[in-house]
Amino acid sequence: MTGAGPVIAPADRADVPGVIALIGRVYAEYGFVFDPPVEVPDLLAFERHYEPPRGAFFVVRQAGSIVGSVGVERLDGTTAELHRLYLDAPLRGRGTGRGLVEEVLAWCRMSAVARLVLWSDTRFEQAHRLYRRIDFRQTGERTLPNDPNQTREYCFERPV
Repeated sequence: MTGAGPVIAPADRADVPGVIALIGRVYAEYGFVFDPPVEVPDLLAFERHYEPPRGAFFVVRQAGSIVGSVGVERLDGTTAELHRLYLDAPLRGRGTGRGLVEEVLAWCRMSAVARLVLWSDTRFEQAHRLYRRIDFRQTGERTLPNDPNQTREYCFERPV
C-alpha cells in the first residue's frame, strides 16, 4: 500500500516494541489481560521465529506508528503458521488485513511452503470473515490451558 495512508513493510527486531504496543491496544479493546512474556514470547525471541529462512514479519506504518502486524514462521518443510495479525480498529475492514495476509502468502510461495495454518481467538469474528473470504477453512478448535483470557481458538488453514 502506498500514498499518505498505511504502508506495509518488512519488519525487524527494532519494530518489536511498536508491535507489542499495538497488540496491547487490541487486547485492551477486547478487555483481555496482556502480559507480553506470556502472550507474545515469539516476539521477545524475534530472531529465532521471524528471521530468514525461518520466517518473516511485516508491519503497517502510518504517521510514524506501527498500526498493523503479521508474522509467518515455518513449521516444517511444507507448512508455515501465520502469527500476530493485528490491526488498530480504524484500519479493520479496509483491505489492510488482506494486504498483510497477501504478504505472508507471497513469502510462503517464495519459500516453497505449500500449506499455511493459523490459530485465532474465537472472539475475533471480523478476522474470521477475512480468513474465509481468502479461502481459509476452519479445521479445528482448542482451549488454551491456564490462560487468564480464557482463550478458545479456531484453527484455519489453506493451501498456498
